[in-house]
Amino acid sequence: MFFWKEIDIADNERVLLFDRDRLQKVLSPGRHTLFTFGKKYTVEKYDITKVFFDHPRLKFLIRQYEDVLKDYIDVYELGDQEVGVIYRDNKVSDILPPGNLLVAWKSTEEVRVEITDISVNYEINPDLVALLGRGLKIGTSRNVDNAVSYAEVPDEHVGLLQVNGKLEKVLESGSYGFWKYNRSVSVKLLDLRLQTIDVSGQEILTKDRVSLRINLSASYKLTDAETVARKLKDYANFLYLELQLRLREAVGTKLLDELLEDKDALNSVIANGVKDKLNEYGIQLLSVGVKDIILPGDMKQILNQVVEAQKEAEANLIKRREETQAMRSLHNTAKVMENNPVLLRLKELEALERITTKIDKITVYGGLDGVMNNLVSLMPSSSNK
Repeated sequence: MFFWKEIDIADNERVLLFDRDRLQKVLSPGRHTLFTFGKKYTVEKYDITKVFFDHPRLKFLIRQYEDVLKDYIDVYELGDQEVGVIYRDNKVSDILPPGNLLVAWKSTEEVRVEITDISVNYEINPDLVALLGRGLKIGTSRNVDNAVSYAEVPDEHVGLLQVNGKLEKVLESGSYGFWKYNRSVSVKLLDLRLQTIDVSGQEILTKDRVSLRINLSASYKLTDAETVARKLKDYANFLYLELQLRLREAVGTKLLDELLEDKDALNSVIANGVKDKLNEYGIQLLSVGVKDIILPGDMKQILNQVVEAQKEAEANLIKRREETQAMRSLHNTAKVMENNPVLLRLKELEALERITTKIDKITVYGGLDGVMNNLVSLMPSSSNK
């Protein structure tokens, strides 16, 4: 038995048999007897439950000894524009980057690699995105993190997909994934909902050289996201500057009294001045309004005095009108009673009634006739006629 050597191989093992560093065969599970005379055998034992086969001279072995190894291993070799998704027993396991080599032992697990050409098609299938990025073990691996760029586009938003700095497409709401390899991928979100912008604290001179501080507010929507992305670096800043310039132009051409009397006219001038230009850039202006017109302290005091004087004059005018109306009414009443003795007598009796309700005791002479005729009389006496 000096020239014989026995090797026992477990069911989960495979052995590479070398003679003077040349691969002779792959030994399967069982007991093997080797005739060693004239040979210089060496063996390398592998546990195939560790599914992936690795060796310092891996590429050399699989190419030089393809016929020896082909029944025991599956080989996946990717080009520079290919990426592979590794499945183990039909479950996503890992990502194989471009230009890499993967060798798997057969018969322990079902291993397959789905290879995708990413030279043009860099967008990942939505079903695969869900598997790669939803908190599974695969989604936290370094390979996946380095391989995939994720993007979530919420409702009422769009995503601007830029590849190597160039706008490629506009993404609707949903979940997306893109291969990072060989390119720079980014997604910028744009909000399509109603938005507001404030132009505050604007110090502006009116036509009559009064300094005002004005606050303006506007509401708008993005209607053409692609135009906004291609033409504007910062659409919010662009909108702010346009509103600011139109506000200054509009205020500078009006007198203070005109501004205070009709702010709606100022709003219309500003809106009409910017709407068309904003539409060219994919922005729809829905409303614009001046919130505050703030006067300087001394001007505010003067204006308050003017308003106070105006109101006082209006109050005096109303008072004089009421007095005149009252005098005219008394005059008309006197003329009616002058020509109507019965009405005059009724008026005397009304006056008598009011007097008697306020006096506890009245002394009169001449009996009832004295009370009725002498106590109250609206007719002039005969001596005054």
